Amino acid sequence: MTPQEKKIYGLIGLPVRHSLSPAMHNAAFAHLKIDAEYRLFELRPEELEDFLSSLSQNRIFGLNVTVPYKEAVLGHLQWLAPEAESIGAVNTIVVKDKDHLEGWNTDGIGFHRHLTDDLRYDPAGKRAAILGAGGAAKAVADQLARRKAKSITLYDADKERSSKLTDKLNREFPECKAHAAGSINGLGLKGQDLLINATPIGMKEADPCLIEKGMLHSGLLVYDLIYNPAETKLLALAKEAGARTANGLGMLLYQGALSFEHWTDKAAPIAIMKEALEEGVKKICSQK
Repeated sequence: MTPQEKKIYGLIGLPVRHSLSPAMHNAAFAHLKIDAEYRLFELRPEELEDFLSSLSQNRIFGLNVTVPYKEAVLGHLQWLAPEAESIGAVNTIVVKDKDHLEGWNTDGIGFHRHLTDDLRYDPAGKRAAILGAGGAAKAVADQLARRKAKSITLYDADKERSSKLTDKLNREFPECKAHAAGSINGLGLKGQDLLINATPIGMKEADPCLIEKGMLHSGLLVYDLIYNPAETKLLALAKEAGARTANGLGMLLYQGALSFEHWTDKAAPIAIMKEALEEGVKKICSQK
């Protein structure tokens, strides 16, 4: 296969320059001797439609999708996997041909695998609070409800969005009580077992911490879906409060492995991908 014929995969979003996905996927391609390359595509909203309509001619065979496009891509896809349709968000696109794009969601399963396999945390019977009600929050909330969480309380600055998500959760999972908080204080963190940040707030140095230290307690697991920086202001504050913490690197690994398998029909070399991510984190830390 000539360089011009190399298969291209990548990540679309805004921003994406911080992403470690290229390191993970390119290591997997190299290990399995697949002639392909994973790239970053930072798109403005007005560029999304034209980009998605030209995937085949640009030899793009698959994509990951991150903020703010996990919901925006839905109208451009010809088929949705059941979990993507249920969640209402897509993080993986498979290009079958120029006129047929498939949408999948591997976020929720990736999150659950990291939570249970690596962190040894069973969400069954737990009370969870989630910051955000966008695409990532939808996937996480869906998994928590499926795994018998006792309750889910959501806060999003967009009250309509959080209300729609909690209404949906209550319809589909009546045993898990979902509630839309009117404020961050309304999350009632003193009575929660798990706090998840599913917003992009915390990626930038100038970002505020949405939570105050007095809201946290040592019985919490605080999980930030952000992985770059490795320790956000939220996670640093949680450690000070004696809470258990985790960033989103494990979720990135497992959702990426599932995406890789959808694209290639090959088993993802998870150990290789994990090593590439860890090296990527070390490189970031050495540059600071």
